[in-house]
Amino acid sequence: MSTLSFGPGEYVVYPAHGVGQIVDIEKQVIGGHELELIVITFDRERMTLRVPVAKAKTSGLRRLSTKKIMESALVTLKGRAKVRRAMWSRRAQEYEQKINSGDPVAIAEVVRDLYRSSTQPEQSYSERQIYEQALERLSCELAAVEQIETDAATAKLEKLLRAA
Repeated sequence: MSTLSFGPGEYVVYPAHGVGQIVDIEKQVIGGHELELIVITFDRERMTLRVPVAKAKTSGLRRLSTKKIMESALVTLKGRAKVRRAMWSRRAQEYEQKINSGDPVAIAEVVRDLYRSSTQPEQSYSERQIYEQALERLSCELAAVEQIETDAATAKLEKLLRAA
């Protein structure tokens, strides 16, 4: 079996897609080779992903964050936004990399840095898209860790942002 040994029913994080649930571990013959696959569903994206057990670790597939890691992500949200003067295309690329890293603290940095209160100037369309993607990713994992609804997790994150 795999070194990470995931099981059906378990919630996991796949860096490029966020939180999903393992529905099965199946064997399939692909190209003449029998492969053991972890079958993960992502309800929000209505998507099913099959990750070979042998590639689970290198793909970045991981268990949900611990409460301690989520707590440090929430602390990050309360911090001061880091405003960088680099070109937007460069910053957008860095934000995307942080989101796709699957690291909740890095994702929290993106949410914090792109958050706009009602008194601040409007965001561009692409800033808003990246902000919403990061917020959703963080909300989904927070919801899974705390076993609450995603909307409640989003509300909790937005409350922290407003208070910062």
